[in-house]
Amino acid sequence: MNLLFRSARILDPHSPLHGQLADVWIEDGVIRKIGQNLSSASAGQEINVPGLCLSPGWCDLRVHAKDPGYESKEDLYSLKRAAAAGGFTEIVLLPNTKPVIQSKESLNYIRRFSEQQAVQFLPTAALTLGCDGKDFTEMLDLHHAGAVAYTDGEEPIWNPDILLKSLQYLAQVNGLLIQRPEEPSLTVHGQMHEGQVSTLLGMRGIPTMAEELMIQRDLRLLEYAVETFDLRPRLHFSLVSTARSVELIRQAKAQGLPVTCDTAAHYLAFTDADLVSFDTNLKVMPPFRPAEEVAALKAGLADGTIDALVSDHYPQDAESKNLEFDLADFGISSLETAFATAITYGDLELDTVLALFTSHPRSILKRSPVTIAEGQVAQLTAFNPDEEWTVSAAEWKSKGKNTPFLGKTLRGKVYGIVNQGKSTFHSQPLSFKV
Repeated sequence: MNLLFRSARILDPHSPLHGQLADVWIEDGVIRKIGQNLSSASAGQEINVPGLCLSPGWCDLRVHAKDPGYESKEDLYSLKRAAAAGGFTEIVLLPNTKPVIQSKESLNYIRRFSEQQAVQFLPTAALTLGCDGKDFTEMLDLHHAGAVAYTDGEEPIWNPDILLKSLQYLAQVNGLLIQRPEEPSLTVHGQMHEGQVSTLLGMRGIPTMAEELMIQRDLRLLEYAVETFDLRPRLHFSLVSTARSVELIRQAKAQGLPVTCDTAAHYLAFTDADLVSFDTNLKVMPPFRPAEEVAALKAGLADGTIDALVSDHYPQDAESKNLEFDLADFGISSLETAFATAITYGDLELDTVLALFTSHPRSILKRSPVTIAEGQVAQLTAFNPDEEWTVSAAEWKSKGKNTPFLGKTLRGKVYGIVNQGKSTFHSQPLSFKV
């Protein structure tokens, strides 16, 4: 691979060139030179487009792989293409496949696929066997096999004894426990947010309390582990969606507890009022909340309470979505629109959005930071934050077409990625010179 980016704006707070325009020459996967008016004699491919920006490659903390077991909804090849189209060089995969990712063999299946690819797959391992919350997996073996975190994925860890013992155990290896906070007994048969709109539509509601009670419980267990056993276990809440959840986590951080959290970009774009259309592509878990809850999420992102934005990419086939609303499955196909959704609807500064997709997720995972500097391995995302584009089914890479953004215009266009000595570019208009 031999690339020359011409007049690209460097967006990397760890670089002395942050915010400046420069040429960036990449050879054999390494950034060889950054400067002005670099000679193109040795560059195999020159990329020059107005408004081009380069940032460290983006990292997504929450992706449903579906492969193995559900390849009709997504396979690793289509997942790789969707991630690249979304600008992600690293994606964290949940263990809810068939079989569940709970063995060294299943971890290796995921990890080996993405070796020497522009998109790296970072597999999590199931915390409990079958993700059913009853018996522990061999977490230590899975740690040595390369699991980046431990979670039951789309299933909440409902058993407090399991969660407490897991925090104690994982603290010994500095392991990360990811919890999707939900008290399942309060969400049975729920279809959307419990409130005025659900009442008007005659649908069973999902109360904010189901999320908030679980966060309260888990924070108390985390506090107990810290104070009683003098441990520093790492707990991460995924997909927080309510104002009270944000405030609870804000207070816990002020108290010094080792807790982090994320929310999905699409929670910034929709409210429960949008479900009056009965569009099953808007059926997600946790559900879309009212406008005041969305405002609290934006405030939490702006002040650093919420540490990361994720796609929560959850591809579904037509048979799972083309049904009556109460029969349709939850989930949204969102890898390709996560960044643009955050830019278009998040009311956040560009530097904030980029940190939520780059340095913050890697910090949560304890991965080495990525920077744009001479001599560094190139892991980059090329994009234009101001370019508008229309989401098109013809250009959609994921097998899952279950997105509410088809036909909509978003701001923030991804051109391609560079990682592990490979590059993927897919957007027009790009000016290439060979």
